[in-house]
Amino acid sequence: MSLFNDGSRSYQDRFDTRRLADRIDERLVRDWIDDEDRAFIERCDMVFIATADTDGRPQCSYKGGDTGFVRVVDEHTVAFPNYDGNGMFLTAGNALVNPHVGLLFINFEERKRLRLNGVAEHVDDDPLLADYPEAQFLWRVRATEVFPNCPRYIHHYTLVEHSRFVPKANCETSVPEWKQREWARDVLAADDPANDSS
Repeated sequence: MSLFNDGSRSYQDRFDTRRLADRIDERLVRDWIDDEDRAFIERCDMVFIATADTDGRPQCSYKGGDTGFVRVVDEHTVAFPNYDGNGMFLTAGNALVNPHVGLLFINFEERKRLRLNGVAEHVDDDPLLADYPEAQFLWRVRATEVFPNCPRYIHHYTLVEHSRFVPKANCETSVPEWKQREWARDVLAADDPANDSS
């Protein structure tokens, strides 16, 4: 199956990049994760995930965690936790009805990025779930296309600190301030830790 659709081809022809696009597709795009990809993915502390529902309406989410929270399970599969969020489950809901997802890994300090497109599933009883305190479930994504992305427009940022809200073993996770506001307190899930912090 071609990576390109009629829209892609239209722009490639308009800007005379079809030959370049075909060369990239031929030489760089594959359906497996090599050792260099694995090392890069497991150095990342964030990933952006794009989904669409059955009508094509998109969502794009940021997922963050400790360095290496996205794990390369094998040469075709990555796994990462779904942590507590705002309870809307827009991205997860889309992936449940349309499992085709796009992952974008970016390291702003290295100025490097990698795309991984694939098919997602949500696994409640995944054996890796025990490695992620407070995770609701685990995402597994089976790669269909893996390829580097041109890094030249990546701004150079330096990490100041990791989020204090990332769950850790043997450590109480901070409750976000918005969950303690009047508009949210009475509609939180029964088991939400914010209920105990009032």
